[in-house]
Amino acid sequence: MIPRYDRSEISSIWSEAQKFQFYLDVELALISALESKSIAPRGSAEVIRGSVEIRPERVREIEAVVHHDIIAFCTMITEQLGPEHARFFHYGVTSSDIIDTAITLQVRESLKLIIDQFDGFLSSIKSVIGRTSDILAMGRSHGIFAEPLIFGSKFLSFYTESLRNFETLKNLYENELTAQFSGAVGSYTILDQEIEKLAAKSLNLKVEDISTQIIPRDRIARIVNCISISATSMERMAIEIRHLQHSDVGEVFEGFSKGQKGSSTMPHKKNPISSENLTGMARMLRSYSQVAMENILLWHERDISHSSTERLYLPDCFGLFYYSLKRMSGVLENLVVKTETIENKVKKNSMYLSSFYLHVLLVNTDQRREDLYKAVQEASFEVMENGGDLYEILNNKFPEALLPKMDFEKLKDHYKQRFKDTLGRVFK
Repeated sequence: MIPRYDRSEISSIWSEAQKFQFYLDVELALISALESKSIAPRGSAEVIRGSVEIRPERVREIEAVVHHDIIAFCTMITEQLGPEHARFFHYGVTSSDIIDTAITLQVRESLKLIIDQFDGFLSSIKSVIGRTSDILAMGRSHGIFAEPLIFGSKFLSFYTESLRNFETLKNLYENELTAQFSGAVGSYTILDQEIEKLAAKSLNLKVEDISTQIIPRDRIARIVNCISISATSMERMAIEIRHLQHSDVGEVFEGFSKGQKGSSTMPHKKNPISSENLTGMARMLRSYSQVAMENILLWHERDISHSSTERLYLPDCFGLFYYSLKRMSGVLENLVVKTETIENKVKKNSMYLSSFYLHVLLVNTDQRREDLYKAVQEASFEVMENGGDLYEILNNKFPEALLPKMDFEKLKDHYKQRFKDTLGRVFK
């Protein structure tokens, strides 16, 4: 992760030193299980934990000779121990047992932080819903003025979508994190499933149902795909904010801090830089889904073609998503909403009532729908081209229909009640 987007809370989990600590935790969980089966001497795990220190530079020295990271790690540990304890270190397992179970621990620690930040992000959206739930706005369809809506409904849509993603990620956190201690090709040549179960339990992990020497990568792919979808949902919100901040729209603005500058040459500029940044983050996070999917495809279910990619993309994936959640929360907390600008667009445009008046005419006249649609359309286009009031034009054309004249406050109360009903369904 480059320093600009680094968040130490996540990157520290994926640091070299912490990775080796997770390796040690996994090896010690195995030794504790071996102790319970009277294979390793009692107290071995405790002695090892209290005797060794993680020495990344020593691992690098050994790996330069042996060209195998787990052998280098194990050598770094066992050279600090006496033979009575060293001989049961890495007993009965293969490299992937240690690496994959340690990656599970790294993913778990990352997801703990992400889920907490995700929950805060949802709260930020709810806050915007609360302060925009009585603003009547022009709805848009295909980018064109359509019918009115309560401005908060935009953010309610973002909230429910993000909530679905949040609940999916929590479910994956609770059900997709597994350990394995099944040995070479996953056939339990040395260890048995009881030892595996004991070791996994001490790490508070579930046992992988069928490991092939490698924990199947569809598990990680599900998590990464959920993050990708969640980031895309966030981008949908960012794009809406960017649209609404256009100079010729001017309905919302990202917060602009004291001393901030928007352009190197144009002093008047206030740009939606965070929303644009989050659009870029979503592009990166979507790209990781492709890597995660391809990592499922391993020769004979076991090779290390996934290893190099995971060293690169997993820290960035979790780090960028955590960064994105924090940054979007900040955008929402500091979002400037221009209520008067929003509501004036409703007050100045009567065409939005075309659907309302069409349906009144359908009930109160005996004319065909196609004829009424054409009449309302012509009246609406006349208002758009020449000005005027849609109600007056239609009232003159259809005096028998007794068209009700809708004033702004009455209209606003109507839509507020409809939105309140929707809120009740979402937050029941």
